[in-house]
Amino acid sequence: MAKRRKLEAPSAADMSKYEEEFRRETPARSAAAPIAQVAADTAEAYESGSTEERTARARDSAEAQKFRDADAAGLLIFEIPIDAIEPLSMQRDRTVIDKDAMEELEFSINANGLRMPIEVYLLKGSATGKQYGLLSGYRRLIAQQNLYARSGNGKFKTIKAVLRDPDQMGGAFVAMVEENEIRQDLSHYERGRIAVIAAQQGAFASTQDAVAQMFAAASKAKRSKIRSFAMIFEELGDMLEFPEGMREKDGLRLAAALRNGGEARLREVLGAGQGTDAKTEWTLIEGVLLEQSATPQDRSRGGRPKARPDTHWTGADTLTTSTGVTIRREADSDGFAIRLTGKGLSAQMIETIMIDIRDKLENS
Repeated sequence: MAKRRKLEAPSAADMSKYEEEFRRETPARSAAAPIAQVAADTAEAYESGSTEERTARARDSAEAQKFRDADAAGLLIFEIPIDAIEPLSMQRDRTVIDKDAMEELEFSINANGLRMPIEVYLLKGSATGKQYGLLSGYRRLIAQQNLYARSGNGKFKTIKAVLRDPDQMGGAFVAMVEENEIRQDLSHYERGRIAVIAAQQGAFASTQDAVAQMFAAASKAKRSKIRSFAMIFEELGDMLEFPEGMREKDGLRLAAALRNGGEARLREVLGAGQGTDAKTEWTLIEGVLLEQSATPQDRSRGGRPKARPDTHWTGADTLTTSTGVTIRREADSDGFAIRLTGKGLSAQMIETIMIDIRDKLENS
């Protein structure tokens, strides 16, 4: 007779081991009903249509994704009606358009079409009812508008454009300036003017910040000049009739006069309206500058003003001016050098002197 085995209850450790093996060997089941799970698995494994139809759907999906990627990157070119674009949605950096250059551009567009699209952005709540604002390509848009107005040809009724979405207005102003800086045809006054306007419209914290960001690629000296012309626009922009014709060195002289408190007198003279062209306008300004240079700067403390020493030479190579600036001529085997020393010197004055020297050398 076989001996019976004694049965023993499994321990807690054995039970945990059995449960772990059961979970590992048993596939996970969906919470859904069995028929629903079967239908989902079948649909996932099966795509309806012939091989050609499935290939076409895959191709369309890929092309749609490419389109979305190109749209997001601003690479699509649209044909936009010219009357849907507001050219002055932003203050432009260019204040003068050369007539001959515009005629050449119109001839080129008429003969060859517009080769470079303009850039626009969507307007929100436009007072003019226009759908788009112009970001860059002002001359191209105006040229095409002129062609359509003269000819009525339908091919000029729309214009090639890239739709942009600037992160902020500062980015839009920078883009506009970069477009014109490439051609290097903006005057310092135009650069200063657009920096002031960009700051006034809230695109930048201040005019200084606008110049620093909009002309980041410019040298420190060039940015200093732009700030000087920005100050001219801020203080005299509403009075000047021919600012674009102002020479660089004259503008720096005018900026220096404004820093020395000459604004009131300049506005008084310009307010008389006697400037009929750039030359006569500058003659009026220069008269005020000469007045200012002949007037002691500060007599508010009373007493007799200090007499300035006369200009005199020390030897043959050193000249001391009445303003206290000493000019010393030096020479060596490499050529000549001029050294300026004195408390009256400033970076602005050195820039003006350098421009005078350049003009002297180029016109000699």
